[in-house]
Amino acid sequence: MDKHLEWMRLKNYTARTVETRQFELQRFYQWCHARELRDIQLITKPILDRYHRFLFYYRKKDGAALSFSSQAGRISAIRGFFRWCVKQNYLLFNPAADLDLPRREHRLPKAIFTPDEINIILHQPDTTTVIGLRDRAVMEVLYGTGIRRTECAGLLVSDVDVERKALFIRQGKGKKDRFLPLGERVIYWLTRYSNEARTRLARHSDEFALFLNYRGEQMGGGGFSALAKRYITAADLGKSGACHIFRHAMATTMLDNGADLRIIQALLGHAKIESTQVYTFVSIEKLRAVYEVAHPSATLKK
Repeated sequence: MDKHLEWMRLKNYTARTVETRQFELQRFYQWCHARELRDIQLITKPILDRYHRFLFYYRKKDGAALSFSSQAGRISAIRGFFRWCVKQNYLLFNPAADLDLPRREHRLPKAIFTPDEINIILHQPDTTTVIGLRDRAVMEVLYGTGIRRTECAGLLVSDVDVERKALFIRQGKGKKDRFLPLGERVIYWLTRYSNEARTRLARHSDEFALFLNYRGEQMGGGGFSALAKRYITAADLGKSGACHIFRHAMATTMLDNGADLRIIQALLGHAKIESTQVYTFVSIEKLRAVYEVAHPSATLKK
């Protein structure tokens, strides 16, 4: 397993992908170890089927079952691992070759926030304070660009081009770079943060990260989630969420306002259009417009 993970790093898989693969394979290793299966040669298709059933019946501490997406992720990791084992001549045949993945559920985002609700959340920070001004700038960037939490955490000062009104995302998901447009409101709050807050947070001249914590160091992903949850709770909208709600809100609002799905795909950094199409199911405005024109029940006729 360690050699497999090392191979993934050598092949330039992202650190997040390697960490996820390690987590999923360690769970399988622990399951095998508890059943005295300590030699890779002992793993057969029936044993893998038993593990699949184990995942189906497994219950977490809160009594909830693993989602089918989680089960599929763990099975997919096993398939990739054994496929690699055969290629590296650790095994003569692949016991996971015919292992089927459970069908993934196609779920919509739990909560979609309207532009008015997002505006309420954005006004929660006290922008007269250094941290409040930073937090407002963070949320403006998340909503204005739709970038992921990890992409926001990785931003450098040099990634913001005010003159071109552009933001450079380096090595986003899948290790892909992309440029994104910046709106005037985002630029306004980024400029205020840079001039009034970041200069007071920075303690070292060689710290180039855009968003800093109170210690003057680069903020981690957990810090972004914590601040988003705090202000969403403070807004008291009866909905919950964290950083991703800004991404969802941005995509659905643009779709409602007539943006092309391919443009939204490029902005969000989705490799496949199928990932972006989920927003067509939560864009109620277009559905309503067609419904009101085409369905006889849309209007009250006496």
